[in-house]
Amino acid sequence: MNRNDLIAPEIYNVTSEMESLSIEGEQTAIRWLNEHSKRRSLSYSQLTEEMNRYANVLTRAGLNKGERVLIILPRLPEAYIVYLACLKAGLVAVPCSEMLRAKDLDYRMHHSEAKAIIAYHSAINEINQMEDGSIEYYFIVGQDRHNWARLETLAQAEETTFETVSTHREDIAFLSYTSGTTGNPKGVVHSHGWGYAHLRTAAKGWLDVRSKDVVWATAAPGWQKWIWSPFLSTIMLGATAFVYHGPFNAHTYLKLLQDEQINVLCCTPTEYRLMAKVDQLSSYKLEHLRSTVSAGEPLNRPVIEAFKTAFNLDVRDGYGQTENTLLVGTQLDMTVKPGSMGKPTPGNDVEIIDENGEVVNVNEVGDIAVHKDAPALFQHYYKEPEKTKATYRGDWYLTGDLASKDEDGYFWFEGRSDDIIISSGYTIGPFEVEDALTKHDAVQECAVVGAPDEVRGNIVKAYVVLKKRNNKVNEEELIHILQEHTKKWTAPYKYPRKIEFVHELPKTNSGKIRRVELRQREREQSNV
Repeated sequence: MNRNDLIAPEIYNVTSEMESLSIEGEQTAIRWLNEHSKRRSLSYSQLTEEMNRYANVLTRAGLNKGERVLIILPRLPEAYIVYLACLKAGLVAVPCSEMLRAKDLDYRMHHSEAKAIIAYHSAINEINQMEDGSIEYYFIVGQDRHNWARLETLAQAEETTFETVSTHREDIAFLSYTSGTTGNPKGVVHSHGWGYAHLRTAAKGWLDVRSKDVVWATAAPGWQKWIWSPFLSTIMLGATAFVYHGPFNAHTYLKLLQDEQINVLCCTPTEYRLMAKVDQLSSYKLEHLRSTVSAGEPLNRPVIEAFKTAFNLDVRDGYGQTENTLLVGTQLDMTVKPGSMGKPTPGNDVEIIDENGEVVNVNEVGDIAVHKDAPALFQHYYKEPEKTKATYRGDWYLTGDLASKDEDGYFWFEGRSDDIIISSGYTIGPFEVEDALTKHDAVQECAVVGAPDEVRGNIVKAYVVLKKRNNKVNEEELIHILQEHTKKWTAPYKYPRKIEFVHELPKTNSGKIRRVELRQREREQSNV
C-alpha cells in the first residue's frame, strides 16, 4: 500500500463507508450491556434509521454544515447515533469526555465556537456552571430536564431518510482536544479524508476487523481513541460493536470476553496489565478471540507473555496519537518482538530523525517523526498556527516521543522527550526500567521518573503499585529485591535507586500515566 491508496475521493463523507456495506438480514451493529446486566441492541438498519432521524433533528433546529457540536456522552448506543448524525449532516463533532468539568467545557466551547451541545443528563450540573457563550442549541440524551430538548423524543417524529450533506475530503469532521498535561489542550483538526486513511491503515491491517466480527474496544467516547476503534473501525466495516457500560474489573472483563465470544479486543495497556496479573488466567476460555491489540502506552513484555501462555494469543502493540492514527504497530503478518512497537503502518512515512532532520542509524535513539504528506496526519491545531509550526522540523512532524530502530526495522520506544532521564551521563528511557519491574510477580504497575540528585544530576526513581499490599512485608527488603530483580533484566546502571510504594498512579482522563506530575513531586521534595 502506498500513500496514494490512503487519499479519499475529492467529494467524500466518512458515513458513506457504512452506507456502502452489504449487510445480510438484521445484522447487529451495536450490542450494549451495562454493569446491571441490562441489554440493548441495534441492527444496522435500525442504526441507519436513527442516524437519519437525528440528522433531521439537528438540521431542522438550524445547525448548518461546518458548525461545531460539543458531544458529551458515555458508552451508550446514542453516542454512535449522534456522531454518525453529525458527520452525515456535515457538522463538526467535538468529542468531550463525561469526566470534564465546567472549566474544561468552557474552554472547548469558546475555543471551538460551538453552536450546540449534545449531552447525557448526568453532565447537566457541570454544563449549568459554564459561562454563557456561543451555544444556541441544547440537546439532552436520557432523562428530561427543564429547557433542554430531549433528542430521542424529537427524533421519533422525524423521517428515517436523510440526504448526506456533500463534504470535501478536506472538510473538518472532528475537532478533538488533546488531554493537555500542561497548559490548555490543543484542538486537533481531522478531516473526512483522515477517516478514510485511518480505516485503511489501523482498522484493517492492525485491528484486523472483519465483517460480522464482535469487536470490543474499551475506549470511552470523548477521546480520539474512541473515534479510532470503537466507532470508525467497527461500524464502518460491518462488524458488531460490543459496548460495556461499567467500571473496569479484571475478572469481569475476562468473563465478558469469554461469554460474549469476542473476536477482536482493543484495550489499554493498564487493562491488559491488570488482566495478566489475575490468578489462574488460563481458566477463562477465549477460543473465539482472534485479534488482540493495545495502544496508548508501550506494552510490557510480561503482559504479552502472560496472554501467549494462557490463550496462545499475541497481544500486538500499536502507537499513534490524537494528531494522527496508528503510525507504528505489529501487523498480523509480522513476527511479534515483545517490547517492540512494531513497524510503520503501510502508507505512512514514519522515521526516527536527529536534531538536523536526518534519519538516524540503526539502534540510535531519535525523535519519532511523520512526513508532512502522510494522509493520516492532522491538518493543524485549530486557531494556533505557531503551535502547529513548532511541531515540525523541516518536512517532519515531531510526535514528541523518542525511539530507536533495529536492523529489522522494528521501533523500540524510549519515552517522551521530557521523560528521558540523564543520570551520571547515561541516557535512560523509563519504559525499559518499568518493563523490568513489572516482570516481578509482586508488581501490579509502576512509573519511573528522574529524581534530582546532588551527585548524579538525576537518579532513577520508581513509583510502584503492588499487586497485593501486605503489612507484614518488610518494605526495605522488598525494595532491595526489586532493585536486584531490575539489574537482572536491564543494564545495572538503570536500576531504580529509589522506590516508593503507592496505592495508585496519577493518570490522565484517558488513562495515561502522568509522569509529569511525578517529576514535579520530585522537584518539590528535592533540596538540590
